[in-house]
Amino acid sequence: MKKFSHKSNRKLTAVKVVYWALLTYMIAALVWWFIALVKQNDTLVAVQLQQITGTNNQANMPKQTVAQLLNMQSRKRVQYIAEGLTFLALILVGAVYVYRATRRQIRASVQQQNFMMAVTHELKTPIAVTQLNLETLQKRKLDLAQQDKMIASTLREANRLNMLCDNILLASQLDGKAYQEARTEINFSDLVEGCIDTFKQHYPTRLVTEAIEPTLYFDGETLLLQMLVNNLLENAHKYAPQDTQIKVVLAQQGKHIKLEVMDSGKGIPDNEKLKIFEKFYRIGSEATRNTKGTGLGLYLCKKIAENHNANIFVTDSKPQGSNFVVTFNS
Repeated sequence: MKKFSHKSNRKLTAVKVVYWALLTYMIAALVWWFIALVKQNDTLVAVQLQQITGTNNQANMPKQTVAQLLNMQSRKRVQYIAEGLTFLALILVGAVYVYRATRRQIRASVQQQNFMMAVTHELKTPIAVTQLNLETLQKRKLDLAQQDKMIASTLREANRLNMLCDNILLASQLDGKAYQEARTEINFSDLVEGCIDTFKQHYPTRLVTEAIEPTLYFDGETLLLQMLVNNLLENAHKYAPQDTQIKVVLAQQGKHIKLEVMDSGKGIPDNEKLKIFEKFYRIGSEATRNTKGTGLGLYLCKKIAENHNANIFVTDSKPQGSNFVVTFNS
């Protein structure tokens, strides 16, 4: 779950106040109702006993009549207790459901707001860089080396923009179960090596080491698996210092094919290791984090892994960093 902003905290606090006030009122009303009914029942039995004898002295009444009245009083009390506990259980279940639904809605609203802020930034940056590069090429006569450098920068930003659009579109299709799969038997080793080669072209200064076992085959969707590997590489690139290496390992382990993408960044706290795979989730707040991203990359990795009956999780690298592990059934 994402760390709430001050605004979301205020909303959640208001929800809690209203929630506890209503719940306390409903429980108090239920207790008052129970006490009132019990008193009413006791009074009714007492009146009936008095009407039969004309006195409060039960010794003058037939024992059978007294027993019947006391038995009726006891049954009514048990009935009120049972009904009260049933209503209390229904109230508590409904209250918990409403509270969780409201809390989930507030969290989703905050996540979507943060996502829109991140997407706006992610869209504006490559567009601005591309526009600046093209205007520079148009207005100035640069030598060939400078032109190549600007063109390469523009292509990187275009590829980044394309990946962002692909992530958003794919997340929407997978959530809506609208993605049309075309599974075939693929050489996963070649696919991973191809993703690494493309990554190196985009980030030529980044050191990437690989240990890829050849000819590992299984049935899968090529486009989705490319997206999985690309997102893991991009994630490692974002959160690891530029002078550190990224290591990719692909190997057969028994009946499983294991893919590992390791970096030497700051690592991920234990309490965040499951949350990072949630939709729109990013560690920190939009005001404090300085890495690029929308919170969709790792979410898509999880969805794609699940789509291929695979497991994805993150562990700590040694001496520091993160190790993202995906295990496929071969």
